[in-house]
Amino acid sequence: MMNTDSVKKSVVDSYGKLAKSTSNGLFSKLFACCSPTDNANQVGEIIGYSKAEMDAVPEGSNLGVGCGNPAALDKIEKGETIIDLGSGAGFDAFNVAPLVGPTGKVIGIDLSEDMLKLANKNKKQGDYKNVEFIKGDIESLPLDNHLADRVISNCVINLSQNKEEVYKEAYRVLKPGGKIAISDIVLERELPDFIKNSLAGHIACISGAERIETYLQYVKNAGFKDIVIESKANFPLELMLTDPIVMKLAGEMNFNLDSEEAKDIASRVSSISITATK
Repeated sequence: MMNTDSVKKSVVDSYGKLAKSTSNGLFSKLFACCSPTDNANQVGEIIGYSKAEMDAVPEGSNLGVGCGNPAALDKIEKGETIIDLGSGAGFDAFNVAPLVGPTGKVIGIDLSEDMLKLANKNKKQGDYKNVEFIKGDIESLPLDNHLADRVISNCVINLSQNKEEVYKEAYRVLKPGGKIAISDIVLERELPDFIKNSLAGHIACISGAERIETYLQYVKNAGFKDIVIESKANFPLELMLTDPIVMKLAGEMNFNLDSEEAKDIASRVSSISITATK
């Protein structure tokens, strides 16, 4: 088992580098979380965003590091308060902002200072009056109880080594009757040890993933009811073949990603979207 603090620091550092490269106009894909190509818009289309949604947000907010469109899992109402766990450069927060309207509010939570700077830069560019970004750990949210109508997250909770605590925190900050809408990565079968024990694999959303049964139990243990798997899809091999961190990992481990072994690894991973109610 990797040290929790080391993993968290490495994830924050890696996302910080991505934010800096984007801010500097040097968007090189340093790593990917469930991303099929270096083209963020192409990624967005594949995982469920419309062209209108992607065109409506500031350039640089879509980093192509998601694995679903959590905002599309349930109808968001005007005036609601939405919390986005692991808000990154603000892509999902900005997509939700017009749905809640001027009487609503979107709160993005991220642990990376560099991501927060990029998100606030994008917020200013898009003139979003109802969006706020706060530094915080999704395992210990700096927010009051019963604050939000919904909690969303896009391919972030899998990076935590204490996923049950994340869901307990989501439950705490939701109002009674509030909902979660989460897109994430889960395992159909266990991964080989060399990936599970790899820090690079963890940052790439691979080794941090857990069995789907275990993952759903975390949601249930937090107190949620009416847990629904809205969608589930196998992790395509082509995503693995275009993920720089996976390629780097393959080089370090000396195995060929075009091999049957690579196909086997890809077959063990799925993207999942779930909703549940407090």
